Amino acid sequence: MSRSWPLPWKPDPQYNTRVAYFSMEYAIDQALKIYSGGLGFLAGSHMRSAHDLRQNLIGIGILWKYGYYDQVRHDDQRMRVQFQKKYYPFLVDSGLRTEVTVNGHPVHIKALLLPAGVFGTAPIYLLTTDIPKNDYLAQTITHRLYDTEPSTRIAQSIVLGLGGARLVQQLGGADIYHLNEAHALPLAFELMDRLQDSQAVRRHIVFTTHTPEKAGNEENPLAFLHDMGYFGKLSLDTAAELTGMRSGTFSHTLAALRVAGRANGVSRLHGQVANAMWGEQPGICPITSITNAQNARFWQDPIMRQALQEDDDARLVSRKREMKRQLFQVVADQTGKLFDPEVLTIVWARRFAAYKRADLLLHDLYRFCRLIEQYEQPVQVIWAGKPFPFDQTAIDMFNQLVLHSYKTARFAVLTGYEMQLSRLLKQGADVWLNTPQRLHEASGTSGMSAAMNGAVNLSISDGWVPEFARDGYNCLLIPPADEQLDAAAQTAADYRNLMQIIQQQVLPLYYLQHDRWLRLVKHGMGDVLPRFDSDRLADEYYQLMYNG
Repeated sequence: MSRSWPLPWKPDPQYNTRVAYFSMEYAIDQALKIYSGGLGFLAGSHMRSAHDLRQNLIGIGILWKYGYYDQVRHDDQRMRVQFQKKYYPFLVDSGLRTEVTVNGHPVHIKALLLPAGVFGTAPIYLLTTDIPKNDYLAQTITHRLYDTEPSTRIAQSIVLGLGGARLVQQLGGADIYHLNEAHALPLAFELMDRLQDSQAVRRHIVFTTHTPEKAGNEENPLAFLHDMGYFGKLSLDTAAELTGMRSGTFSHTLAALRVAGRANGVSRLHGQVANAMWGEQPGICPITSITNAQNARFWQDPIMRQALQEDDDARLVSRKREMKRQLFQVVADQTGKLFDPEVLTIVWARRFAAYKRADLLLHDLYRFCRLIEQYEQPVQVIWAGKPFPFDQTAIDMFNQLVLHSYKTARFAVLTGYEMQLSRLLKQGADVWLNTPQRLHEASGTSGMSAAMNGAVNLSISDGWVPEFARDGYNCLLIPPADEQLDAAAQTAADYRNLMQIIQQQVLPLYYLQHDRWLRLVKHGMGDVLPRFDSDRLADEYYQLMYNG
C-alpha cells in the first residue's frame, strides 16, 4: 500500500510505511485536555516527532467532552474533582462518519481533525459520539476519559477500535495499525472480518504495552464483551481462534499480544518484565523494547539549551533562577507561600498511583518536618499530580499532603496538574524526585524532560532510569532495597536511603560545592539528549516495528 495519508508534507522515504496510531489519550497542548498521564504524554511527543521527521503517520483518538477531569479545590484547599465541558474551535470537521453497534444499538461516530499545523503534530482524527443523531446514552460514550462504568469503558474501546478502523478504511486503509495500549483492540476484529486471515491480521498490527500493573492490564468476562459487541461482526468462535480465549475471563493485554505481529515494552527493563509476565503464554508475538522519550523541542527551555551548548554557566544559573521564580508565582497564587529561588527545591509531580509512592518522603513525618524547617541549608518541597478521580485512597493521600502542608512555609501542594503546570515544575525544580516501587514503573518520562531543564534526577533505578543513570555523575540513585523484604520493610529501607542522600549528598553539593552541583546538572542535561528525545523513539518505531 504505502501511499501517503492526507498530509501537509511529502513523507521522508525511510518513513513511507502508512501507519495509523491508535491511542485513548494524547497530551498535545494545554489547550486540548484529552489526556490523563504518561500514556498521553508519550503519545503527544510521538505525534510531534512524527510531524518533525515527516513520517507517513496519523493519530486516531477520542474527543473527550469533559476531558479526564479538572482538578480544583474545596474551600479548605483539599482537592475537588470537577467535570467541565470543553470546546475546541481549532478542530475541523473531517467529513468522516461511521457507525458501530454497542450492546445491540447503533452508535454514530463523527471524526474531527486536529490539523498538523495547529500544534506541530501528525494529523490526529478525534472521534466523538456526542452528536444529535445519537440518543443520550450513546452520546455519553465519549464524555469522560476512563469512565468507571464497565459498559461505558468497553463502549469507548469499541468506538476507538472498530469505529477508528472503519474511518481509517475510508481514508484508504493502513499498512500498520499501532495499538498504543490495548484500548483499541477491537480494530483487530474489524481487520479479521475484512481479511478473513489471522496471519494477515498479525502482519498489520503492532502493540505497545505500557504497564506491569494489574490495573493497566484490563480483564473482563468474555460473555459480557460479546454481548456489548466488542468483537464486531465476528462470531465467538472466530474471535477465540484469533485471541486464544474461548471462555471465562478475557485478558485484553494477552489478546493484543496474540493478534499483533510484534510488540514492545517501553524501556529495556520493562521489556524484560513484560517477557517474564507474558512469555510463557502460548501464541504471543515477540516482545522487544523501545524506550519512551519526550519531545525536546516542546519540553526544553530554549535558553537553557543554548546556555548548555555555549558552556555559559552564568547564563544557565541565571535562567534556572528565573524559571524557579515563574514556578513560585504559581505556588504563591495557589497557596499564599513565598518560595525563595535561592533555596534548594525538590519536586515530586506525576500521576498519583499507589506504586509511585507520593508520600515516601513523609514516611517519618517528624524527620521530614525537621528537614524543611532547618535554616542553615533550607529545603523547599512541591507536590503535584492527579489521582484517578474515583480512587478515594489516592485522593485521600493527596489531601493528607495538603493538610500537612498547612504547617510550614516551605511545603506546597499544587492542583491543576496539566501540561502547563508540568512544564513549569520541570523547569523550576532543582531536584526531580522519583520514588516508585521497583519493577512497577514501566518507563516514566517526567524525569527526562526535567533533566532537559537542569533538574537533577533523584530516583529509584526503575523504568527508563537504568539506561540513563550514572550515579553521582548525571543523577543521584536511591539504592534498591532488598527484594526479599516485604513491602513495608522495602519502603522503610528506601526512605532511609532517600533521606541519607538528601542530607549527605544533595544539600552539601547544592550549598557548599556549587561547582560540583552545576557539573551534575550539566551532565544530566547533556546525557538525556538525544537518547531520550522522541525523535529517536519515532525513528525506532519505524525501523523496529513498522517497516517489518
